[in-house]
Amino acid sequence: MKKRNWLGGLLALLLVLAFVGWHFFHHPRAALDPRWGGAIDSYNNVTVYFNGSVSTTNGRNTAPDGYNLGLKYQCVEFVKRYYYEHLHHKMPDSYGNARDFFDSTVKDGARNAKRDLTQYTNPSSSQPRVDDLVVLDGTESNRYGHVAIICAVAEHELTLIQQNPGPSRPSRVAMTVKLTGGRWQIENPRILGWLRKE
Repeated sequence: MKKRNWLGGLLALLLVLAFVGWHFFHHPRAALDPRWGGAIDSYNNVTVYFNGSVSTTNGRNTAPDGYNLGLKYQCVEFVKRYYYEHLHHKMPDSYGNARDFFDSTVKDGARNAKRDLTQYTNPSSSQPRVDDLVVLDGTESNRYGHVAIICAVAEHELTLIQQNPGPSRPSRVAMTVKLTGGRWQIENPRILGWLRKE
């Protein structure tokens, strides 16, 4: 009888641990920073939300018309929400990781059909502009890449606004831009290029 009670208790404990693990895997905000989902910045009345760890997700965000905005609160979700709310643009392909926004088969200044935007390579014959969507390649620690929006452009510098750069990184970051031989380059080796609504 004691052995049966002991086995029953062990089984109950294993079930509780399995449930807790499943809950934290499917609802990571409960396991991470309580600031998750809080507003930390805004650009043209489109909010940037805190996401904590770059890998945190907690459900999919969709627009009132059902358009897929992306996983809450990843970088892709912000740029797609920005283009949807501020620029009234819906991408034909509403899925994909950040680095997938750049199509390496598209030439500089040509149409990226999946995003219905004009794509520019880094470097490009076209100077980056405010509201362009910048695409960064993946890294060993983040193979999915990153996307951000240009919110300011000066003669030799631009500013990106971003969601989910990491829990201790700022929502805005400045980058140097140089013009060499008639081509504009954002001086960051991870930047593949930028997309623009014409």
